Amino acid sequence: MSLVETATSVSGAFDSIPIIDIGHASTHEERVALAQQIKDACVNVGFFYVKNHGIPEEIIDTALSAMKTYFSYPVETKMKASPPSRKLYHRRGVHYRGYEPLLDSNIDPANRGDLYEGFVIGWEELVPTEGDGKKADDKPTTIDNLWPSEPVGFREAFMNYYHAAFNVGKFLHRLFALALDLPETFFDDKLKRSPVMRGLHYPPQTGPEDDRIVGIGAHSDFECFTILWQEPGVQALQVLNSKKQWINATPIPGTLVINIGDLLMRWTNDIFRSTVHRAINRSGVRRYSMPLFIGADPHVEVEPLPSCVSPDRPAKYENINSGEYVAKRLREMYQQGTGTQAGGPE
Repeated sequence: MSLVETATSVSGAFDSIPIIDIGHASTHEERVALAQQIKDACVNVGFFYVKNHGIPEEIIDTALSAMKTYFSYPVETKMKASPPSRKLYHRRGVHYRGYEPLLDSNIDPANRGDLYEGFVIGWEELVPTEGDGKKADDKPTTIDNLWPSEPVGFREAFMNYYHAAFNVGKFLHRLFALALDLPETFFDDKLKRSPVMRGLHYPPQTGPEDDRIVGIGAHSDFECFTILWQEPGVQALQVLNSKKQWINATPIPGTLVINIGDLLMRWTNDIFRSTVHRAINRSGVRRYSMPLFIGADPHVEVEPLPSCVSPDRPAKYENINSGEYVAKRLREMYQQGTGTQAGGPE
């Protein structure tokens, strides 16, 4: 059955999120079999867990410890950069790197704000080298990160996790290519330097159930796909099915949550599903998570893939530039926020 034919029979009325073991993929045949499972998950749900992903627990634990320490500081300390001449508030520049205060964004216009704080980073070599591939066609593809003055080891902890998760992403985008009837290396030159990672802290949600301030409001992600680590034992993430039912994406130890974003949905002509989700932390304890957003490099032009288009399913989207598209979505997200804490942008 072709991709287009597969998509015609989808209901979207899922009541659970599949778990896929990616630990056995040394042969082409094993990767093709995995790609079939991933295709089913992306067409029917848009979310799936992966286990045996290969990120050492030590790397995760060190990043979590650094994140908990950083977010425990008062705002004044969280805003101190290294070197001191730089400003950590992520909206002082145009590229959203650094510290995100509580209620600084509002991704769902129906709400009054997103109750999380974050720290945003992008690509950077673990050990910076000369000519590290930060340019493509003489255009910059990455933005300099900003780093806090404390805690000690914060940069190393975040970058170690970032690179480990990005390696998972490189493996997954080859499986996505196989799932889309493309050469396994199709995305290799298109998803090289663009991931953005957030370390996120969600305080317990203590307001009334109908309060329009939640952890993060209902939304779909902007990029191609997201790799999410979420702290075990703290339920918050929920995924919306076609019956308008919220399905819990319960944290499962040893797994990562993968979800399709809007850019890959456009690329696949809506065959892969970018599913609406939200996070509401009513657990009574603090929640921590680390999403890595993997998208096409900023210079890449995105158009519906030939395997996802047919006479009965013509292209639904015009060509777009990846960088311009994501920048537009980010501006819309932060224009809805309060932007008043930590001094706000000047």
